[in-house]
Amino acid sequence: MQIKKLNLYDCLRANKATAAWGLELRVPFLDKAFINTAMAIDPEHKMVKPDEGRIEKWVLRKAFDDEENPYLPKHILYRQKEQMSDGVGYNWNDTLKAHGAKQVTDQMMENAAKVFPDNTPTTKEGYYYRTIFERLFPKSAARLSVPWEPTVACCTAKAIEWNPEWKNNLDPSGRAASGVHHSTYDNGSGNDTNGVAQPDITNSVPQVKVTNGTGNGTGVEIKA
Repeated sequence: MQIKKLNLYDCLRANKATAAWGLELRVPFLDKAFINTAMAIDPEHKMVKPDEGRIEKWVLRKAFDDEENPYLPKHILYRQKEQMSDGVGYNWNDTLKAHGAKQVTDQMMENAAKVFPDNTPTTKEGYYYRTIFERLFPKSAARLSVPWEPTVACCTAKAIEWNPEWKNNLDPSGRAASGVHHSTYDNGSGNDTNGVAQPDITNSVPQVKVTNGTGNGTGVEIKA
């Protein structure tokens, strides 16, 4: 299911981000021969089994686990998988969430569906990013080119339906998957910097406030 939607999410996002800087993206794991090989592997070998020492992407890790000529140090080869948003440093991620919470009020969230009827933001952080997007790309064609569906830890909306806990969780971070991530929020380690130096970003982002708009009486003003 995820492979069929890569062109709508991961690949589209990565391609836009690199093309904006004059680069052309290459995705070796999407080589057709590689995909055919991966899809032909018995799903049983892809399952996470902690009691057997199997973590996520176990087959791929084992393929690079060469004792005589190691490709990577063991602590890197077998470290827990991170989403890109978490891997840059937990403090960076948490700082953005906290800043979004300061900029977006409860009143703004109550009117989110009126202000943003297409792909309505479900969190204050998402609302904050949306205001930046609307300032840079105000035409409706731009927002309609960005598909969206609920996700937790990069899973699909269908997978969320299988897990009641995920279904009620609006946070897309991998740390929101309780009982899976070593630094899950309920372990109290959500502010770990993950070994990455964290810059002060709060003074360089736009400020957002509610204004009296037209039509539904609610608007958004953004100051760079």
